[in-house]
Amino acid sequence: MNGLRIKHKIAGAIGMLAMLVWHPARAAGLAGVEVLDGFRELAGYVGSPFLLGGAWVAVKITLIAMSTGLVLGLGLALMRLSRFKSLNSVAWGYIWFVRGTPQLLQLVFIFDALPLIGLRFDEITTAVIGFALNEAAFSAELFRAGILSVNRSQSTAAAALGMGPLLTLRRIILPQSMRAVIPGLANDTIGMLKLTSIASVIFVNELTFRSQQIVGQNFKFFTVFGAAAVIYLLLTSGISLVQVWLERLFDHEREQKITFSWFGLRASTRDSKPEASVVSPATVKEPPLANDHTWIGTLLPIGSRTPRHSDEPFVACKNVWKSYGKREILRGVDLSIAHGEVVVILGPSGSGKSTLLKLINHLEPLDWGTIKVDSQYVGYREIPGGGGTVRPLHNLARARAEARVGMVFQHFNLFSHLSALDNIVEAQRQVYDVPRAEAQALGRELLKSVGLAAHADFLPHRLSGGQQQRVAIARALAIKPKLMLFDEPTSALDPELVGEVLGVMRGLADAGMTMIVVTHEIRFARDVADRVVFMDEGEVIEQGPPEQVIDNPTHERTRKFLNVVIN
Repeated sequence: MNGLRIKHKIAGAIGMLAMLVWHPARAAGLAGVEVLDGFRELAGYVGSPFLLGGAWVAVKITLIAMSTGLVLGLGLALMRLSRFKSLNSVAWGYIWFVRGTPQLLQLVFIFDALPLIGLRFDEITTAVIGFALNEAAFSAELFRAGILSVNRSQSTAAAALGMGPLLTLRRIILPQSMRAVIPGLANDTIGMLKLTSIASVIFVNELTFRSQQIVGQNFKFFTVFGAAAVIYLLLTSGISLVQVWLERLFDHEREQKITFSWFGLRASTRDSKPEASVVSPATVKEPPLANDHTWIGTLLPIGSRTPRHSDEPFVACKNVWKSYGKREILRGVDLSIAHGEVVVILGPSGSGKSTLLKLINHLEPLDWGTIKVDSQYVGYREIPGGGGTVRPLHNLARARAEARVGMVFQHFNLFSHLSALDNIVEAQRQVYDVPRAEAQALGRELLKSVGLAAHADFLPHRLSGGQQQRVAIARALAIKPKLMLFDEPTSALDPELVGEVLGVMRGLADAGMTMIVVTHEIRFARDVADRVVFMDEGEVIEQGPPEQVIDNPTHERTRKFLNVVIN
């Protein structure tokens, strides 16, 4: 159907073009035979090997220069996004200069000025270099805009799974940004193809230059240049068709299924099962959640099922400080959590609860203090003779992966371009090198355990909030965590969906998973938590068993908060 629609559009465009030529010719008093002869002559020039050879030169320059320019442009975009001001300034200076000077002068400079310092290139090489360097400046801003269009939570979720910056860029950020980038890149490609005509100033024998040579001999301006225009139109139409195809390929909100990738850039094609496009997640009957959660214990390596040192707390936060600018978020927090303990952290917004979770998994750097998980620092090493002072490790992603701390976020943070199953498989394959078959088998088991076996191939936007959060929990469990962190996992859900997620979390607690849960669900805290911690203004105000902190709080601030939440 889509192919037929495209053919109709092409036929319509050709018909419109013919009418635009036919009517002016008849209005000029030309007979129908003369007009037809003119079309035949134009068609002859369109098929001329001489002109087609020039067109191939233009295409060759465009392909090589565009490919090189895109690689350079991506590098410039990353430099522009770098936190290092020197890299940012260099990239911005290059972009400012290239965009602000005419491309014709750039070509002349490369062709005439560089030989003075010993750099001499032939005509086509000069054109490729000139167009590539020019395209790098423009595509850099396109890539930067595309990267910035992807929600930052995607990078945070990838980091929590142990994915490094380059892996996150390649597997998560770029695939999601492609839909926003492709139209601009298509425009640049078309513009470059047409602008190869200015390469004639350095004697590149491309299409426009060859047309001028023919006109210089027969003076048939309209026919020859009309043929050149038709060739350009056909070439740019081909680029436009490729643009449409790529936009559909990377449109992850269509009813599609991820099936293949190019160099890690995952693209999507229409699901091979027609019925999948009309099935709603709400109509898929889910099996009830299993009551036996002993399988959770099998996820952990044998050496990690017990703490390294049983006499030490499993999670130890000592004198933890964290500020953003002049605003203090955490102020000297001390908190210890035993192996297998479920701790619920309560407190008003802005009290530092979520920040503490991010510090435990080193998603944010510490300002002062230490945090250990299973007697090990996460992404830090202690400075010898530094009195307990720690310094961040260079390979932070590897440190997170080795720590095996699973994290579930408030807004799910599923990778929007991957299906539910692929969300679970991604970190297993890319971070922990688990064979695909084994990773998919575990992924399906996890989906089954959270009641979503029938939703393996659904993209996140087709799942309800509760279903997305259960997939997020399964994704965190797939890395076989020692510790699970939950950052307000139900606050973004409708009330009727909260029970779905809390049911899975109760199962994890029953199985003995060590958990730190930031939540406002008082009933869950009372029923499931071993200990409740109340925080306010970056400090631990009160902690103890649920019946003590929730039912009989000793601090006035705790009582006021619970009165508001409960009532």
